[in-house]
Amino acid sequence: MKTSEFKKRLEEITALLFVQSNGTVVPLHFHVTEAGLTTKQFIDCGGVVRTEKKLTLQLWVAHDYEHRLDPVKLLGIIDTFEQQISREDLDVEIEYQQDTIGRYGVNFDGMKFVLQPLQTDCLAPDRCIVPPTKQKVELAALGGSCCTPGGGCC
Repeated sequence: MKTSEFKKRLEEITALLFVQSNGTVVPLHFHVTEAGLTTKQFIDCGGVVRTEKKLTLQLWVAHDYEHRLDPVKLLGIIDTFEQQISREDLDVEIEYQQDTIGRYGVNFDGMKFVLQPLQTDCLAPDRCIVPPTKQKVELAALGGSCCTPGGGCC
């Protein structure tokens, strides 16, 4: 989700709710401790130099159970980020502490923000020869009676 869409969704809601993709709710008393420009420069497996830039929002949960961050306050944090750091319409990434700091993409389902686990992938499949995934086949689907239960092959 881009920053512009994230801000639009914040304007549509009255309460902030973040949920992990497995349905676990981020405790309602979370804080946003950082709004940062994360820049990553790297060379992919095909030798291409790439740059990624993201607006990273770090969610943190403390023991102040009555704390509630509202959408207007988060809009203010993002506006300050845009005024002082970057006005680019960046992808939004969420950092959230579990066993380690997890990084998530974010979607919106009409009522809440859903944290989407990020996945690694080959960025140069045309240059980095990755063997195709082997197709799994049921032995019984191959036909014949030798490898069927009771067929006497084992």
